[in-house]
Amino acid sequence: MRSPSRMFVTASAIALLVACGAEEKPPAPASESASESSEPDANGFTAPTAETAQSNAKFGEGLLDYAEQTDFDEAKQGLIASDPTVRITLADGEVWSPELFSFVQGEAPASVNPSLWRQAKLNGNHGLFQVAEGIYQVRGYDVSNMTWIRGKTGWIIVDPLTSVQSATAAVGLARKHLGNDPVTAVIFTHSHIDHFAGVSAVLPEDPIPVVAPAHFVEEVTSENIFAGTAMSRRATYQFGAGLPYGPRSYVDTGLGKQPAAADIAFALPTDYVDRTPQEMELDGVRFTFQHVPNSEAPAELAFYLPDHKAYCGAEIVNRTMHNLYTLRGAKVRDAYKWSDYIDDAVRLFGGDMQIVFMSHTWPAFGHDRAIAFLKGQRDTYRFIHDQTLRLANQGFTPREISEQLELPPGLAKNFSNRGYYGTLRHNAKAVYQFYFGWYDGNPANLNPWPPVELGKRYVEALGGAAAVKQKAQAAFDAGDYRWAATLLDHLVFADETDTEARALLARTYDQLGYQAESGVWRAVYLSGANELRHGVVPSGFDAARATAILDQVPLHLFFSAMATRVNAAEAADQEPVTLNFVFTDVNETHVLELSNGVLLHRRAEADPNAAATVNLTRDLFLRLGTGKAGIRDLIFSGDFDVDGSRMAVLSFFSLMEPLNPDFPIVTP
Repeated sequence: MRSPSRMFVTASAIALLVACGAEEKPPAPASESASESSEPDANGFTAPTAETAQSNAKFGEGLLDYAEQTDFDEAKQGLIASDPTVRITLADGEVWSPELFSFVQGEAPASVNPSLWRQAKLNGNHGLFQVAEGIYQVRGYDVSNMTWIRGKTGWIIVDPLTSVQSATAAVGLARKHLGNDPVTAVIFTHSHIDHFAGVSAVLPEDPIPVVAPAHFVEEVTSENIFAGTAMSRRATYQFGAGLPYGPRSYVDTGLGKQPAAADIAFALPTDYVDRTPQEMELDGVRFTFQHVPNSEAPAELAFYLPDHKAYCGAEIVNRTMHNLYTLRGAKVRDAYKWSDYIDDAVRLFGGDMQIVFMSHTWPAFGHDRAIAFLKGQRDTYRFIHDQTLRLANQGFTPREISEQLELPPGLAKNFSNRGYYGTLRHNAKAVYQFYFGWYDGNPANLNPWPPVELGKRYVEALGGAAAVKQKAQAAFDAGDYRWAATLLDHLVFADETDTEARALLARTYDQLGYQAESGVWRAVYLSGANELRHGVVPSGFDAARATAILDQVPLHLFFSAMATRVNAAEAADQEPVTLNFVFTDVNETHVLELSNGVLLHRRAEADPNAAATVNLTRDLFLRLGTGKAGIRDLIFSGDFDVDGSRMAVLSFFSLMEPLNPDFPIVTP
């Protein structure tokens, strides 16, 4: 089984302003019998220790009913067709396929938490499914689901996946069994890239309605352009980019198999949902939309189909606990509102609801099961919210709260509330952060040393590198991997050339990953181990694949993104300057002011006192901003004209700092 190193484009994956990096040789295939050997596998992942094997063997004992089959029945219900041999060619030429996960069968190996293994089996169901009369889903061709709703004249598509390639494959499967009637509308449930970036695979040539939640474009820009580079790098850990597939490495996200990341597309919405309830008819189908902002995404909607008695929960409900804070980094979510939205759905639509289907995972069928599922999700987020604040108001800090908080058995025994994607521990910290921020009130944590300096001081205080390694080895041998990781992290940051420390830390991360119930935690730990052993795997991102979004982002948002790239130290030495940018092809003028290392901008009439007025096209400006065009291109372009100081303009562009999509995470 081939195990490619996956080029990663997710909601944050746009290292939008970054040129393509060098490719690295893909990791060797993971052995399907790796857990049976005591030797490291071909990629260096070590065997599960006796402590890990014992921990996994006893996980959920007395609480989780692994023999429960209803989830498996529902995950397979309505299957029309499945093609395990489908091949999705990614932008870097590698191939993604559901078959890569064929090793997930039988009993859980010692290197995988058995609860996560169960979830991975469920997420492994792939193909075209009939959810209800007139509602279909393609699942398992990406981390998300593509939903097809039958209209009077064609199909309404909900959430067209992460990439053009995965969406094209999903459309091919659906067309084979559902026919070739046109797509008559598209719905984006929210602003994460795995729910809109394959849209060109479904859009017809003629304009059709594209429905999205209010502030959709702003939030897409915020996540993918403003914070895109750092979020993209962190996302490689969250989704295990660069990891091989196998029982000692990548298994599942917990939310679905994995983003099939390649080329991305974008379409500006034509209609926005900004209230609850909001009635709308699309191709003869009645929708009652629910506006659910600042829940799983800053811009999100859900909807009820009264004629089908079916509720689409988008991503405010899933067959897993979700993230109140996502480890790739994103705006912290409002657990109180999130819970309230689910309660609203029960109250508004629950009377005759028969089905709940989502943008990930599989549906809940039947009135009683649908309502019980919604209430379990509702109560999970409200419990985390309320109990975190209860303990915070007693003086407990985030780490103390996360260490002692446990879901009550009525919630914890339900697999849909388990922490396969989000976890109780990091979600409790998210609630604390939402209300109180990063500071826990302890003066010692107000201004601590950064990692390298802190590491040096810890190592010195503990008696030097040899003593730290001795203590870490003892902790490892005792199965105290959390303490071993803490010690070794300080040592690696104090001296990243210490190969013994790096090797032991990698082994420690192996064990922490093997024990994790969360697919995300597992991927993060094993990605850290992989980076310690093999270095940073270059993302291979090509900025050209991001232009689908950039071409349609309003210019004022692109200027806001540019402001985050100004090298303030260099800009602070320069005199304040004002520049006019006149975009001749779109008839827009923007005035920029650069002073004190801060770039401000506004759409306005040209400032007559500006140092220069730049006349150019939007396309040239975007190519300059993304690094696809340089100063030489600027000078010789017929789409560029300067009235005033050319030096001021060239100086301005020289202050734009290049981005680094491949910065290290587990080393300085």
